[in-house]
Amino acid sequence: MASNTANIQRKELFGHPVGLYILFFTEMWERFSYYGMRALLVLYLVTQTTEKNAGLGWTNSEALVLYGWYTMLVYVASIPGGIIADRILGQKKSVVVGAILLVIGHSILAIDLMWAFYTGLGFIIAGVGMLKPNISTMVGGLYRKGDIRRDKGFTIFYIGINLGAFLSSLIVGYVGEVYGWHYGFGLAGICMLFGLVQFILGQKHLEGVGDYLGTSKNEEDRETMKRPLSKIEKDRVVVLILSFLMVIVFFGAFEQAGGLMNIYAKDYTNRILLGWEVPASWFQSLNAFFIITLGTLVAAYWANRKLKGKEASSLFKMIMGLIIMGAGFLFMSAAAVEYQSSGSSAMYWLVFAYLFHTVGELSLSPVSLSFVTKLAPAKYASLMMGLYFSTTGLGNKVAGLLGESASNLGELTVFTGIAIFCILFGLLIYVFIKKLKALTHGAEDNEI
Repeated sequence: MASNTANIQRKELFGHPVGLYILFFTEMWERFSYYGMRALLVLYLVTQTTEKNAGLGWTNSEALVLYGWYTMLVYVASIPGGIIADRILGQKKSVVVGAILLVIGHSILAIDLMWAFYTGLGFIIAGVGMLKPNISTMVGGLYRKGDIRRDKGFTIFYIGINLGAFLSSLIVGYVGEVYGWHYGFGLAGICMLFGLVQFILGQKHLEGVGDYLGTSKNEEDRETMKRPLSKIEKDRVVVLILSFLMVIVFFGAFEQAGGLMNIYAKDYTNRILLGWEVPASWFQSLNAFFIITLGTLVAAYWANRKLKGKEASSLFKMIMGLIIMGAGFLFMSAAAVEYQSSGSSAMYWLVFAYLFHTVGELSLSPVSLSFVTKLAPAKYASLMMGLYFSTTGLGNKVAGLLGESASNLGELTVFTGIAIFCILFGLLIYVFIKKLKALTHGAEDNEI
C-alpha cells in the first residue's frame, strides 16, 4: 500500500482514522454526481423530443447500447488511472485530478447541445478513471497490515458511496425529470465541486496515505518499487484475477438497475401511490437506501460468523453475495409474469428485487475492495484496484448486452436466465474455494 501508515499515529473518530471520513465524504459527493447523472441518462435518451421535458427520442435498444458502452468505459478507465497513480502521481494527487475532470464533465453536460453531451461523458469517463481506483486504495492505506478494522472501514466507506447514490437518485432524478434534464446534470457538477473542496481541506488527516512510493522518504518504500514480485505475491495476484470473474458476473446482472430495470419501472410498473405517480428514477434509490440501513448489520453478521469459527473468508462472502443477488431476479421474473397476465406489475416486486440485490452487494462489493488491498502488491496497488473496477466496467457492458436482448427474448426470459446463471456460477466457484484460499498464503488470517 502506498502509505507510511505504520509510523503515523492517526486521530480517530468512532474507532476509525479521521481520514476515513474525509474519503467517505469525497466519495459520497463523487457518487452523488455519477449516480445522479446515471439515473437520468437512459431516461433522457429515450424520452421523445415532442414531450415537454424533451429528450433525444432514441429507442430503448439504442439507449441501452450507449449506456453499456459508457458504464463500461467509466470503469475500464480505472486501469490507466491506476497506472498513472502507481508510476507518476501517487493516489492522492490522482484523486484531485479526477475530481477536477468530473466537475468539468458534469458542468459541460448542463449545456443543451450534442457536442456538449458527448464531450461531458468523455470528461466523466476520464475523471472516474483517475479518482475511483485511487480513493478506494487510500482507504486500505489508512490501516496497518493485519488491522481487523479494515473490512469494517470499507463497509463505512461503502455506506458513503451509497448515501451519495441514494440522495442523488431522489434529488438529481427529480430535478432532471421535473425541471429539465440539463438542470439535473448541472446540479451533479456543483455537488462534485463540494467533494473536491472538502478533500483538499482534509489533507492533514491523510498524511502518508496515497503518496507516490518512488519518491518516498522511506527506504523500504523505494525498494518495494524496484524489486520483482515474489512467488507469494504472484499467487495472490492470480487469486485476485480469478475473483474478478465473479465481479464481472455480479455486475453484469446488478447493473440492470440503471438500464433494463429502469425502463421496466418506467414502462411496465404501476407507479401510482396514494394518487401520486412515483418518478421512475426514484426506484434506483432503493438500493442505496437499503445499503445505508442494512450495511452495518450485514458487516456485523459476517464478523460474528467469523468470531464463532464459521466460514467467513472474503471469497466465501463474495460467492454468497453473487447467489443472493441472483435470487433477487426471481422477483423480477414474477413481475414480468404479472405484467403478461394483467398489463402492469406491482411496485413491490421491484422493492424485493432491490432488497436482495443490496444484501448481495453488501456481501460482495465492499468485501472485494478490502480483498484487493489485502492481496495486491504495494507497487501495483492502484493498478490492481483499477483492474477490479475495469471488471465492474466489463460487467456493465454485459449488463447493456443483456438489456438489449430483452427486446428479442422478452423480460421474463432475461430475468429468469440471469437468476439461474448467477446462482449456478456461484455454486461452481464454491467448489474451488479451498484451492483459491490456499493461494492467498494467509493474507486474511485473523482479519474480520
